[in-house]
Amino acid sequence: MMQVFSRKQAGISLTGLILVLMVLGVFALLAIKIVPSYLEFRAVRDGMTRAKAAGGSVAEMRQTFDKFAEINNVEAIHGRDLVISRDGANPEISFAYEKRIPLTERATLVIDYDGTTDPSGVVAAKAD
Repeated sequence: MMQVFSRKQAGISLTGLILVLMVLGVFALLAIKIVPSYLEFRAVRDGMTRAKAAGGSVAEMRQTFDKFAEINNVEAIHGRDLVISRDGANPEISFAYEKRIPLTERATLVIDYDGTTDPSGVVAAKAD
């Protein structure tokens, strides 16, 4: 007895491959633009934690943050932008900032970053 094998082709077409590569390219472009911003946010959060651990006066905590930010190339926020409040002897530090990432000539991605050392997770508003 003879077995009949079908000769049907399987795989991805050239058009399908191009579409998949285009989608991967868009995701790669977004990752290349967003990852540095996220890494800077993590550095800001770490600097805030170190400033709180260093303690001292409000000016000393801001100075500690500024030194950390200078070492880690943080440009999005400075020590003067931190909101430092004291409940008794325990200081709480908060920050909030907006990062604009240009994607194309007319499209911009806006990310709002915020953080706090307050255990309740409430970010304090900066007094104007």
